Amino acid sequence: MERISVIGGGLAGLTAAITAAEAGARVTLYEAHGTLGGRARTADAPYRTNEGPHALYYRGPHWAWLNRRDLLGPLAPIPPLDGSRFRFRHDGRLRKVPPAAMLRLVRRREAPVDRDFHSWAAEIAGEAGAQAAARYSAVAIFHHDPGALSAAFVQERLRRTTALPPEAHYPVGGWGSVVDRMAGMAWNMGVRIEVGSRVDELPQDGPVVVATSLPAARTLLGDPSLTWPSGRTVLIDLALRRRRGDAFVVSDLDAPGWLERFSAGDPTLAPAGEQLVQGQVPVAPGESRAAGVARAEELLDLGFPGWRDRTVWRRHALAAGRTGAVDPPGSSWRDRPAVDRGDGVYLAGDQVAAPGVLSEVAFASAIEAVRLALPGRRLDAAAWGAAAEGAA
Repeated sequence: MERISVIGGGLAGLTAAITAAEAGARVTLYEAHGTLGGRARTADAPYRTNEGPHALYYRGPHWAWLNRRDLLGPLAPIPPLDGSRFRFRHDGRLRKVPPAAMLRLVRRREAPVDRDFHSWAAEIAGEAGAQAAARYSAVAIFHHDPGALSAAFVQERLRRTTALPPEAHYPVGGWGSVVDRMAGMAWNMGVRIEVGSRVDELPQDGPVVVATSLPAARTLLGDPSLTWPSGRTVLIDLALRRRRGDAFVVSDLDAPGWLERFSAGDPTLAPAGEQLVQGQVPVAPGESRAAGVARAEELLDLGFPGWRDRTVWRRHALAAGRTGAVDPPGSSWRDRPAVDRGDGVYLAGDQVAAPGVLSEVAFASAIEAVRLALPGRRLDAAAWGAAAEGAA
């Protein structure tokens, strides 16, 4: 049995470990923290928060991969997306529907890679429609100015986030429940899992999949070329006493921002009589965390009246470079750091050269890393086919 080492126990690392074990390799997974999951960790009760808003998109390849292995588990129902639940801030007011011009961009032909989204979209939907579409797409981009990014990059995320019926689904108990099932499957397949084990030098007894953040991989591999732009966003979590009429989602079309009441479909995320709200507000380089918190509070004022008097728990944080890759005009996922680093070392993660939206990039890069690390081994054909389809 060939040995393979996986460094990092997030979604990418667990996917790589399971895929390699299924191919017959002997796998050791190293995780520096005391628990697995990476950014997919879910906090312990009473408030089962993820690191910012998380959703699992069912048209993505990793959905089918997880489902075939019974790793998805129960899913929280999505509240009815009527005007009382899904709201948009536009021109300073809370509205029930987005500007119609914004939706023209979803149905439009494929956007160009080499133009910025705003200038391309303004020609089709006008200035206001282009701005609204760019800001709405920030829910899947975590960037302060999505309009400045590649038109093709933003349009793909706009299509996925506006699809009907909605693609977004939510594992009951938070993403940590999926991580636990993945870890259990890996363990039962014989994967050796070492938590609290920081790796400073690469193992020398076989191929290595480095499934860490890009900055951590850059340090570990001593490779200064491992860089790619990402977003910078303020994450806000709070628990409120229940009140009828609170929004499910508030999307900011005046500036990028998003709030979501995750306990609406999954009451296990907060104690009885309380509800859990999580949100993210992208901020520009040099802009303070306080500025992002202030904009989040403006959205709370609109979508959750009286929230200050109902708050029983609250926290916020600044996430910089931890929200996946963003592609500038003239670049695509193919231009990001390559999976194959040579000498039996492979990268996996959400800023690597692999297709997909949000966590799909980590999944696709993990499958590709194992395929390259174990040439000739038989992989799950359906999983590899789904990941490769996006690369076409």
